[in-house]
Amino acid sequence: MSTLAGTGTLLRFALRRDRVTTPVWIAVNALMVLSMPNTLKSLYGTAAERTDLVRQLQTNASYRALIGPLHDTSLGGLTAWRVGVYAGLLAAVTSLLVVVRHTRDEEEAGRAELVASGAVGRRASLTAALLAAAVANAVLALLITAGLAGQGTAGALSFGLGLGATGMVFATTAAIVAQLTESARLARGLTSAVLGAAFVLRAAGDSATSEGSSPWTWLSPLGWLENLRPFAAERWWVLLLFAAAVLVQAAAAYALAGRRDLGMSFFPARPGPAAGRLGSAAALAWRLQRGGVLGWSLGFFLAGVVYGGLTEGAADLVGDNANAREIFERMGGQSGLTDAFLASMVGMLGLVAALYVVASVLRLNGEETSGRAEPLLAGPVSRLRWAAGHLTIAFAGAALIMLLAGAGFAVGYGRQVGPILGACLVQLPAVWVIGGLTLLLYGVTPRLAPAAWGVAVAVLLIGWVGPALNAPQLVLDLSPFGHLPKLPGGGMEWGPVVTLTGLAVVLAGVGLVGLRRRDLTG
Repeated sequence: MSTLAGTGTLLRFALRRDRVTTPVWIAVNALMVLSMPNTLKSLYGTAAERTDLVRQLQTNASYRALIGPLHDTSLGGLTAWRVGVYAGLLAAVTSLLVVVRHTRDEEEAGRAELVASGAVGRRASLTAALLAAAVANAVLALLITAGLAGQGTAGALSFGLGLGATGMVFATTAAIVAQLTESARLARGLTSAVLGAAFVLRAAGDSATSEGSSPWTWLSPLGWLENLRPFAAERWWVLLLFAAAVLVQAAAAYALAGRRDLGMSFFPARPGPAAGRLGSAAALAWRLQRGGVLGWSLGFFLAGVVYGGLTEGAADLVGDNANAREIFERMGGQSGLTDAFLASMVGMLGLVAALYVVASVLRLNGEETSGRAEPLLAGPVSRLRWAAGHLTIAFAGAALIMLLAGAGFAVGYGRQVGPILGACLVQLPAVWVIGGLTLLLYGVTPRLAPAAWGVAVAVLLIGWVGPALNAPQLVLDLSPFGHLPKLPGGGMEWGPVVTLTGLAVVLAGVGLVGLRRRDLTG
């Protein structure tokens, strides 16, 4: 039997399972990119504004590290500069999630063994996972190419291909890591660490020089995406670097897959202690989620340090650009530009914290659907005690990561420590509302629990893209974050904070009642 037998069937099954989540990730990425031209046209509509932007980037290493160098001042070039790195990051995250889900996740849950008992080749599952990632990246590339074709066909094609190729590089990276580790969570975490290292290398290279490319940039696939130079005399040969990386990593993944037993890994998990140390459901929840909490905490602290370091140059970068100033003030409130920048950055971290709380609450759903919750609840553990452990980590963990973000701002900026910490904590009621809604969906209608990701992504888009697109206030008010006071710089308003906190409590309470009354799904 061929080692690829059954690949087509497994691919169709993978695409069917991902028919909601993957299109959402692709749509978010495409919308982020395609919304930029009109926004940038209003921001940098004149030659003088674009010349001033180039001058500011040449002298501001921090912003080159954050966004990247500007190779061309056309509207397409500005779009590739402004969102290229982050669109590449999002494509990479989508790809690694798809590959790990259809490889290591399936083995960990025991479904891969059942599938392998049929007429399925040894490498069919891995091939189907990589093909599913390839389909997602191809759709993204087509959307970007078609959407930006009006800015220049060659530039749009190179940008679309670059984003798709970036996604495939990290898809094959995830395929290798999935062979090395025994845990799907660890596979996602290690691949994300590789992605983070790629971002750091690119940032270090871009900040080191204002002209040309640093050797550090060429060590990162995200740096290759920049050096492809869409809309700026495209370097088509850079695509060969992507192709070589994908082929080499895919070959390594296939070689590793053929040398291990199903369900095993080259770096197996360490055995636990002979005598158990977990004395409560809360301790078990912390054991299961501590890696995620530590990862998010480190990420938020570093993000605070980076954004804090950029604060001093915010006013210089915006300069006299009234439209850019208006966007910052719309995101951060009517205050001084520095305070508006701080408020907008803190608000963005609050939006990202909503993703953390959704992931943490949905861990309950993962434990239930995998069958691990049922034997635990068969003992002297009530459902509410079991859920309370995970919910404490979700809601208290959100407070922890926002506090660490504030500490990062204190390190990077060194001023207004108290007001910035307060601004970070003010984001929590909105974060908790998203967590409460997630618990409501899980507790009452567990089949709809994954829809919480759609809610979080919608809130993220409203908060991120809405002000740039000059969305009506009615649309901005759909997000709980739109009702929070804009701190620092604005006045403290306790009414919305108390109301949102109460709403979060009600949503969580209804969700717990639903969980207590319904049957478990296993």
